[in-house]
Amino acid sequence: MKFLNTLMAASVIGATPAFAAGGGFTLGNTDFVVAIAFVIFIGVLIYLKVPGMVGGMLDKRAEGIQSELDEARALREEAQSILAGYKRKQKEVAEQAQQIVANAKSEAQAAAEHAKEDIKTSIARRLKAAEDQIDSAQASAVKEVRDTAASVAIAAASDVIAKGMTAKDAGSLIDAAIADVGEKLH
Repeated sequence: MKFLNTLMAASVIGATPAFAAGGGFTLGNTDFVVAIAFVIFIGVLIYLKVPGMVGGMLDKRAEGIQSELDEARALREEAQSILAGYKRKQKEVAEQAQQIVANAKSEAQAAAEHAKEDIKTSIARRLKAAEDQIDSAQASAVKEVRDTAASVAIAAASDVIAKGMTAKDAGSLIDAAIADVGEKLH
């Protein structure tokens, strides 16, 4: 009923120009027919609640767009936080790499210093061993020379003594040597 009242009011308002032209309510007046068709079309749209459906569809579309925007914003923020985390991790890894390189350099330098000290110690030991061998060879040579000199001196002395000594002198020398050995043994 409400629809019919609205339709009648709209047709009266739309028909006013037709009355002014003097044509009245005739179907031959095209302006009147178009006005009535327009009013009926609008009435049908309102009756079928098309504006509400269109509004609802637009609201749903706006809500969908808003949710997509919110999701995109959240994804962007998450991506930024992940990027910041990776940048922080990259910085930490770079610092660790620098520390590793610095430690390796200091360890290599310490190893080089230790190797130098080991070489110095080894050279000092070898020099000491060589000096000991030289001293030993020198002592051995001196002993050999002394022994040879003593042997030569004894041989020369025994020749001299044998040629110039009498039997009585030889006997007294043997007795003195025996007494000397006896004293040294006690």
